[in-house]
Amino acid sequence: MDVGVLTVALGDEPLDQTLEYLSGIGVGTIELGCGGFVGDSHLSREEYLDDEAAQRELLDLVAEHDLEISALSTHNNPLHPDDDRAERAATEIREAVRLAGQLGVDTVNTFSGLPAGSPSGEVPNWITAPWPPEHAEALEYQWGEVAVPTWTALAEHAADHGVNIGIEMHPNMLAYEPTSLLRLREATNERIGANFDPSHLYWQGIDVTEAIRYLGERDAIHHFHAKDTGLYEHNARIQGYLDTNPYTDEQNRSWLFRSIGYGHGESHWKDVVSTLRMVGYEGALSIEHEDSLTSGREGLEKAVDILNRAVFETQPGDAYWA
Repeated sequence: MDVGVLTVALGDEPLDQTLEYLSGIGVGTIELGCGGFVGDSHLSREEYLDDEAAQRELLDLVAEHDLEISALSTHNNPLHPDDDRAERAATEIREAVRLAGQLGVDTVNTFSGLPAGSPSGEVPNWITAPWPPEHAEALEYQWGEVAVPTWTALAEHAADHGVNIGIEMHPNMLAYEPTSLLRLREATNERIGANFDPSHLYWQGIDVTEAIRYLGERDAIHHFHAKDTGLYEHNARIQGYLDTNPYTDEQNRSWLFRSIGYGHGESHWKDVVSTLRMVGYEGALSIEHEDSLTSGREGLEKAVDILNRAVFETQPGDAYWA
């Protein structure tokens, strides 16, 4: 298992300087944004897609710093009710899959997306309850009429290129927790799995290690985002965890994205790493820094420090005591 970083937090720095810095603080893998909400400051699809010389230069630069690319990311909404926005997002995913295949990278991370609640809707609609009954009907429309056809085509495209798609379970997306993620996988193919980001699960009340077991035992974890969340009960006792306060209004929020160790302690992260190993995941722990209480560099360095103590550097030998 390698400690990695999604480089978006360092997007204002040139790639070569970013790689030099990350290698120097003990990082082993990088995840590169190539479109969508995460941007493409370190990997422009237009620049690298189908350009073998540019791709070789990129791979040589990454290898020069003893790093590997764990995944490409293009988080977006391919189910958006605006046809142009949906098609642009789907194109980004298809091109990211092609680019990943050309680079020898086995995973592209994204969101499931979210449709409107009906064919006439103009705004994505996150359904969180089955009543009043029109909400249950809207949910069935979202899955049957929009998500399954769109994702069936994207999953087939991924299979054609030998690339997995890691869906980040996220609120305001159709697949926002493990059972909805598994529903999408079962409706398409096994190229669809999780980019398992626990930060969005903590505030939903989901037990992260149980969720890892649930998806891992079904071989449905393609990638892992290492991001923590702090829960602030003095606010949650009044307003609950469905919090629409701005992320920068820290003192009034019920939860905040935090650097590793600032939401859950080191022992929890050691349990996460151990559970991932139990279910056979040995890929990257890709740190995503979104902690508004500290800088990107400090947040990354603290996270790397904890995760480097948590990961196992060797494979288990024979259980001589058993």
